[in-house]
Amino acid sequence: MPTLIDRTGVRADDWTLFDGDASALPADAKVLLPLDAWREYRDAWLARGTPVGVILGPADDPFVLKDDLAKLSLIAVRFPHFTDGRGYSIARQLRQRLGYTGALRAVGDVLRDQIFFYARVGFDGFALRDDQSVDDCLAALADFSEVYQASSDRGPAFARRAAAGVPAVTGTPVTRTRTAATTESVAP
Repeated sequence: MPTLIDRTGVRADDWTLFDGDASALPADAKVLLPLDAWREYRDAWLARGTPVGVILGPADDPFVLKDDLAKLSLIAVRFPHFTDGRGYSIARQLRQRLGYTGALRAVGDVLRDQIFFYARVGFDGFALRDDQSVDDCLAALADFSEVYQASSDRGPAFARRAAAGVPAVTGTPVTRTRTAATTESVAP
């Protein structure tokens, strides 16, 4: 069973993965569903009155959930292989284009080396593979102290500096002087 972490440490995973048998689920279970099960039985899952989440695969279109995002407490995005980066795009679309503010979890082949970048596109939970060190993965969230590009977790460096009241140009202005070597002209 994968270990679940977020920015603050290890978390208990209180979600039940739907395996196709709804009668085997406890009445108060938080249920994580494949997208097909959500789409087919959406109203029945909502009628249960318990938190519901959806798992998206790399080929799933997150825009099919656009009208239901407020009803979903968790969206998990599966990374079948560490070389498959489509989950990054799904997370970014959910956060930035669709405005999803609920929990967003990376599952599957989640590696320490990519955790910082998962967080940059909007993931806030990470289901680690069994061979991953929890301490190393938590440290990965702080691999870089500063980033320049805007992303789901913070804006661009220049905007953060301006918001903090830091002038765009700091220090003494550089003045250039011409020397004889740069002003020397060549006679025809």
